[in-house]
Amino acid sequence: MTSDPGFVIVGAGLAGAKAAQALRAEGFAGSITIVGDEPYRPYERPPLSKEYLQGRSEREKVFVHPEQWYSEHGIDLLLGTEVTAVDPAAHEVTLDDGAGLAYAKLLLATGSTPRRLTVAGAGLEGICYLRRLDDSERIRTAFEKASRVAIIGAGWIGLETAAAARAAGLAVTLLEQAELPLLRVLGPEVADVYADLHRRHGVDLRCKVHVTEVHGHGGRVSSVRLDDGSDVAADLVLVGVGIAPNSDLAEKAGLEVDNGITVDEHLRTSHPDIYAAGDVANAYHPQLQQHIRVEHWANARRQGLVAAQAMLGQDVVYDRLPYFFSDQYDMGMEYTGYVGAAGHDEVVFRGDPHGGEFLAFWLSGGRVLAGMNVNTWDVADNIDELIRSQRTVDLQTVDLQTVNQ
Repeated sequence: MTSDPGFVIVGAGLAGAKAAQALRAEGFAGSITIVGDEPYRPYERPPLSKEYLQGRSEREKVFVHPEQWYSEHGIDLLLGTEVTAVDPAAHEVTLDDGAGLAYAKLLLATGSTPRRLTVAGAGLEGICYLRRLDDSERIRTAFEKASRVAIIGAGWIGLETAAAARAAGLAVTLLEQAELPLLRVLGPEVADVYADLHRRHGVDLRCKVHVTEVHGHGGRVSSVRLDDGSDVAADLVLVGVGIAPNSDLAEKAGLEVDNGITVDEHLRTSHPDIYAAGDVANAYHPQLQQHIRVEHWANARRQGLVAAQAMLGQDVVYDRLPYFFSDQYDMGMEYTGYVGAAGHDEVVFRGDPHGGEFLAFWLSGGRVLAGMNVNTWDVADNIDELIRSQRTVDLQTVDLQTVNQ
């Protein structure tokens, strides 16, 4: 056990790396240790389903910092190492080799894990999940050998991998339980845009279907059986049916857990010396006045900074609105805001939603809850400001470039 407890970060992903960077930038001179169960230093996940998966980006570009950055900043990386327990009373984590690592402050940035198929045949070779760097490389290699891919789940991962598979020349069948892809996130008005986009690019999109079984030959997947009794031929199956927060460590340690690790607006858990950030954090949002857990790149990046400042005793609050982006074929988009369980009562479009360049706004009671810009750039910050203002405006005529002036 170290005799000089410093700050320990469990999770070598984007949130953890950005927290370590912020700690040094804020002048923290104590020891910083990042513990990660993968053999790789922290990397960013968006390229894994986008440019890196398509072979348009070099491997080195996925990493958050150059390899030498960690030693230059006095940050210890314990890679290929799992934390098996957290003892809040003793201020100590236990590693998978039985060693103890003491801490003064602890950040849990443990991320999330893809939900698995539970139907018969789910263990066949050729069924892939995309979450880690190794997953992306495995799928990219599989693209070179496959001819027909079935993708289960038309969320962001499913849609982005469908675009990557089409770029690789594969026949793609996309299977979705809901009436439209991204229906729960975007609502029918905008979800239909993505359905049309993928069908125009040759994807066989099938909605309102359920997978009941996966068939194989010689231990390898050969088709997917649907609830109507039909079979979808496939020599590769990609599964994107959601992720679950990795909150087991926190739960076993007695921390408050509810759809992730419960934290306040300072990203502090129910123990004053333990914080959480990224996918795993169910954080109280001051403006939205509720806890939300956001599973996107920007959230991990931004929360890492705030968590570090809070660990140093600064009076900081995480109040950034959710933000995410996606690139599919020739359509790039940014989404800012949060609709929530209460839903919206109106969607206002600015431009033609099927024309490839438009804005969409989700409203409730005349107030803008969220906005999405598609192939229209440099307005995301202005949409953010418009949402925060909670004022009613004419969305067809407002100049977004000057909304925050």
